[in-house]
Amino acid sequence: MKRRILIFKTGFGFGAIALGVSFFQVSCVTKPEPAGPVSMAVRYGTVTNPANVQVKVSLNNRAVYVLEGDEPRFVAAVAIGKADSPTPKGTFKAFNKLPRKRSGTYGFYVKGEEIRPGKRSEMPAGYRYVGYPMPWWVEFQSGYGFHAGGVWPEPRTKGCLRLHRSIAKEFFDLVRAGAPIHIADTQPEDATIGKNVPRPTDYADPDAPPSVLITDAPLDRTDVPF
Repeated sequence: MKRRILIFKTGFGFGAIALGVSFFQVSCVTKPEPAGPVSMAVRYGTVTNPANVQVKVSLNNRAVYVLEGDEPRFVAAVAIGKADSPTPKGTFKAFNKLPRKRSGTYGFYVKGEEIRPGKRSEMPAGYRYVGYPMPWWVEFQSGYGFHAGGVWPEPRTKGCLRLHRSIAKEFFDLVRAGAPIHIADTQPEDATIGKNVPRPTDYADPDAPPSVLITDAPLDRTDVPF
């Protein structure tokens, strides 16, 4: 029996790979066929049993693999933590999923029309705090989670794992609370489906102005850069 692997594209080109008969213990797999606009993720069929979904992250490959059992379902690039604020490694479980999350640590001080960036703990008197937008939050360790944001080609975050804005909701929907998450320097999938991960190129685009970032726009729309 043959099973087709579908790739839906919505923004940028990438290569496709053909999978062999025994790969991931699935039946014969044909070469992926492009369908739809270019995307920042590669999809391999659809999830039929959400309770059987697991997540693997390769820090060296800067990639996330969503698997149903051992079969791949969703592959995308992630931004990882800097050397002085590394992404935690180990085995975790997804929890505290929040579609409209804002940072409780970094954001903006707002007073009238004045908006200043800064840490919440250092906010001067007389201002109100609005956290930096982190929509489609999937926490895996206290204070660390997946969320939408710029996906840079080098370590960039405070330890969180960022997904491109255009696919973060899809990841959020695929990974239910309690799903196991395995984060390591490398994963076996790096040598196979991890070879052709779509890499965003808009990471250096200017952020939207603070006057926009403090509104609901970055929580509601994927066309707001942050």
